[in-house]
Amino acid sequence: MINKRLLIKNLLSHNDESSFYDKKRSIDLSSKEGKAKFLKHICALSNSNPENNSFIVIGVEDGANEMRGVDFFDDSKIQNLVNAYLTNAPLIIYENIAFPNLPNDKVVGLVTIRPNGMITSLRKNIWKYWGGSIFLRDGSISMPKDFDIEIKDVNSKIVQAIENKAKNNIALTLDGVMDFMNHRHDDLESHYKVFKELFVLCWAGNSKKHKAQTYYSRVDIELINEQVRLFYSALDEVSICITEDEFKITEYVHLGLNSQFRYYPLEEVSIRFEDNGSYKIETELVFEAPLFNKKTLHHIFNSNNYLIEKLKKNIALTPSEEKDLYALPSTYLVCFLNDFTAAKDKLFEAKPYLKKYPGDVYQSYKESVRILRKVKYN
Repeated sequence: MINKRLLIKNLLSHNDESSFYDKKRSIDLSSKEGKAKFLKHICALSNSNPENNSFIVIGVEDGANEMRGVDFFDDSKIQNLVNAYLTNAPLIIYENIAFPNLPNDKVVGLVTIRPNGMITSLRKNIWKYWGGSIFLRDGSISMPKDFDIEIKDVNSKIVQAIENKAKNNIALTLDGVMDFMNHRHDDLESHYKVFKELFVLCWAGNSKKHKAQTYYSRVDIELINEQVRLFYSALDEVSICITEDEFKITEYVHLGLNSQFRYYPLEEVSIRFEDNGSYKIETELVFEAPLFNKKTLHHIFNSNNYLIEKLKKNIALTPSEEKDLYALPSTYLVCFLNDFTAAKDKLFEAKPYLKKYPGDVYQSYKESVRILRKVKYN
């Protein structure tokens, strides 16, 4: 079992990127350009490593090799993007790895690309890259190759040595549990559960009971053995169901208009632990969008657009408009879910202005975009 925090440290000890790993300050999967660049690197790393895993580490400054972290990214459907655009697509896994020196809301992203032994190419055009293009790693650069290539194994022994150095042990597991329970979340209700005498899963949050069901907010859930953060949200609420073999998370989102808010189940994530020392994560979207009166939505949509125009022109908001601004991301989301297709573009257009605004409005924006991304991929 590989400790992913150690793996990242071992990869970063190779200060220069190589033909088996890349590092990025961030990735942007909301734009064509961002998707295209991400797919190019996946394609190049897959082709350059036919016999071993390859990696992209996200949240690291390239020059200084310093961990800055990125937001928790819980898009389990990222494989769908790769399958849609790449021929002979490799299996990829995106994991969120917590580090003690980072704020609680930041992680380092680890993309693992599993070998498939076949030539991977772009299935269709995207941004400035043509369908049929093949990429390879030339040192630390992903380069296009417009001719037949021969796959060669040059990295498997190096990567195997790095992965062996990152194997977990009892000390790392115990230290991880103690750090999670006593330091990172000493202000929250914290728990742990051992599955199959091997896996240790920790979770923390503020709990409340409603009709015999316990719900958690400010939730953080981590598989300690691999130091992979499975769930993190400062705003949404979850319920947790535990059996001897399974840990199930049901995520809820708080949506509504004016005073008519309620919790809607969004997604169920099931982690099932097997006797053979493996585990499987399955995700199911269970969200049904709430429907509202179209006239009310037209009014709110236009009011949101007016607020953004005022921010663009640096015009001060009234107290009532400030209150509406904090609800703007979620109300744009509700409009989009009720067939106001322009609301999504308006939400993205608002990002730079919400980011500069004081308070928690930008956090609300990030949560709304996260929900939008999940619904879109499903």
